[in-house]
Parts: sequence; structure tokens; C-alpha cells
Amino acid sequence: MGTIIERPRKNGSVAYLAQIGLMREGKIVHRESKTFDRRVSADAWIKRREADLAKPNAVLGTAKVPIATLGDAIQRYIRQSERAMGRTKTQVLRSILTYDLASMVCAEIGSQHYLEFAQDLVATGIKPQTVENYLSHLGAVVSIARPAWGFALDPQALSDGRKVARALGVTRKGGKRSRRPTFDELNRLLTHCLDREKRNPNSAPMAAIIVFALFSTRRLDEITRIVWNDLDESASRVWVRDMKNPGEKEGNDVLVDLPPEALRIVQAQPRKTSQIFPFKATSISTAFTRACAILGIQDLHFHDLRHEGVSRLFEKGLSIPHVAIVSGHRSWQSLQRYTHIRQVGDKYVGWQWLDVVAPVKSVSS
Repeated sequence: MGTIIERPRKNGSVAYLAQIGLMREGKIVHRESKTFDRRVSADAWIKRREADLAKPNAVLGTAKVPIATLGDAIQRYIRQSERAMGRTKTQVLRSILTYDLASMVCAEIGSQHYLEFAQDLVATGIKPQTVENYLSHLGAVVSIARPAWGFALDPQALSDGRKVARALGVTRKGGKRSRRPTFDELNRLLTHCLDREKRNPNSAPMAAIIVFALFSTRRLDEITRIVWNDLDESASRVWVRDMKNPGEKEGNDVLVDLPPEALRIVQAQPRKTSQIFPFKATSISTAFTRACAILGIQDLHFHDLRHEGVSRLFEKGLSIPHVAIVSGHRSWQSLQRYTHIRQVGDKYVGWQWLDVVAPVKSVSS
């Protein structure tokens, strides 16, 4: 008969230790235990293992290795992955560990369990597009668990579960954002940021970073990684290390063109460290989001500045290959959604904020 022992953890939570002991002729012939975060999972495990051990061909032994769970696979993936995982992927995988699905034995997980997990996420208020991302990140674990570690996870079960979830509307792919900031929003944002910088000179130069993001079309993480040694001022180019790319992140170094406005902003920065913008991406993102909230600017993300910058290049009449040299897109197909933009010229000509964040130095006679 199995037992469950409650053990308080240092963080205030409770762990449930499930134990099984099998006796024959007055002797213990098998012991097995496993720790769970939920009592219901511990109880289910005991019932399942006792049923397995009651079978005629059951393998007994006090040193029996516990059956791997999905949580074991996720933790091993996080621990052994040599690639640097992005913040979002790491956060998502750690979040999945808190759900009942993670406590299930790998071999027993079918498509219906992935569907139920997706439905549970939606029930907690998570958007279908985000749920799709959860299953996508989980797929990275499932795809290698069997060949790498012998865990009995079936990739087809996850694939089937995702198909059903999409068919039922539980998940859906995120649509391409088309949000672009208005001049009024940019003026309010930059005025707010400049005011805060004057009151706190040690803070990140948010105004310069925002304008640079727009003109350079760089992502936030890329902005905080670029270094002076990778800048070629004479050619107005810079190496972007580990640029985001589907299926490949580390080692994806791309040489991109810097539009003259972006180069001008870079040249206006102090050369005190190896990085051009030596600040944390999370801090910049938080400051941007907070500023939008204070100003009442709705649904504007920092990444929308990149979309605005790419749109501007097409409005200037640049071709897809030319834009790709600036944006760093490897696939021109990714830029097809901009082809509807008509050439209207450069609305940022004479924009006062470029002079504010990167003043033209006067040449003394």
C-alpha cells in the first residue's frame, strides 16, 4: 500500500513524497518513491505504479529507476541545452512545470492531454496566440526527448494535439502586427523620456534609444548587444551578433547597413564602455511600457518601432533587397507584407527629434 508524506519547503510550498513498498513472504522486495508538487498527482502515481507492479511480468528491485515524466524532460532540456535560450522560452518552459501535465509519465501522454493542457491555459485567461507559443516551445523538448535521453515522448501526439487545438479555436497563430506610432505619440513619448533623463542623468538615454530603434530597425536585444568594435563608421555598417532567426540564434552574426540617421545617433553616444548602448534590455522595455502607460498611449510595443522603421524605408522607395540589408531579414518573403506600402517619400525629413538626440557639432573656424 502506498503512502504520501507532506514535506514543507523553505519557500513555504509543500512537497508530496509518494512511497511504494512491496512485500513478499515477509520481506520487502521493492521500494520506490517520487516527489510531486500536488497531492492528486502523487496519489495518481501510486495507483498507476501499484497496478504496474501487480502485473505478472513486473520488474522488481529496490534500486528501480523512477519512470520519467514530462517535467523530467523539460528540466533536463533546460539544464543540458548548450544553446542560450531566450527569456520567453525559458519562462514558458518553467511555467509548464507548474501544471499537472508535467507530472505525467512520458509514455502515457497522448494528444488529448496536450489539448486539455491548452484548454486549461485558455481558461486562466491566456490568449490563444500565447497558448500556441507554449505548445511550440514544448515541441522543442518533445522532439529530442526520445532520441537524446530515451524518454518515451511521442512527437506525433503533440502534433495531433496542436492540430485539434487549432481546429477547436483553442490556439491560433498570432497575426502580423501593423501598429505604427503617430508623430503625436512619438513627440509625447520623447518629451517624457527627455524630461526624466534631465532629472536622472544616470538613467538610460531612452529618447536616443527610441529614435535609434526607429531609424536603424534594430530589435531591442540587438541594440543592447552591439559594440563599438563591430562598427564600421566609414561604410556605415555594424555587425549584429546572434541575430534572431527561426531555428538559429547563436552564431547568427549579420552585417547590416546603418542609415545615416542611425549612424549619427551612434556617433553621439559616449565611448565609455565596449557597448554602444550599455543598458539592460529588460530595463529599457520596462521604461518604455511604463512611459506609454503614464501617457495613455494604447497598445504600442517597443518592437513596433522596428515595424515603423522598415515601413519608412519602403515609403522612401527602397527595394526589398535594399531594405533587407538594413533590417537583416534573411528571407525576402518576410518582407512581402510591406509591399502594399506606396512610395510617399520620407516623412521624417527635418524631424526635430533627430537634432535633439544627436545634435550636429558645430565646426569652429
